[in-house]
Amino acid sequence: MSVEYLSDDQVARYSRFAEEPSVQELEEFFRLGTAALEVAGTKRSPHNRLGWAVQWGTVRMLGTFLTTPAEVSTGVADFVAEQLGIEDPSCLKLYPERLPTQHEHAREIRALLKVCDFDDRELALREYIADRAPSTSTRR
Repeated sequence: MSVEYLSDDQVARYSRFAEEPSVQELEEFFRLGTAALEVAGTKRSPHNRLGWAVQWGTVRMLGTFLTTPAEVSTGVADFVAEQLGIEDPSCLKLYPERLPTQHEHAREIRALLKVCDFDDRELALREYIADRAPSTSTRR
């Protein structure tokens, strides 16, 4: 992502939590619905269930995936772990061990939430704009 137009403060906050999410934000973004609970429940290990669910909430709150999902606040990890029946939320530190798993989870979350990467749509956007731009020939 090009960040030339962002301030240093905005760059520092991008794809991170600026502060601990409030109780209202936890409820709004990290409360797992039926579909999310079902998908998270299909993961084999507690750290993968927790990692998937944390990423699901993070995309809903921040609009992007975290590069290091294990570094969420303990409040977020505790809130999500309780919903999943995971007794030790610190197991989340094991989530980054296998990067392909995180990529697979990201694909599942995108499909569930019906969101896509901007990179996937950039060409379509460029074509859309080009089709609507007036074509003129300038003669001198």
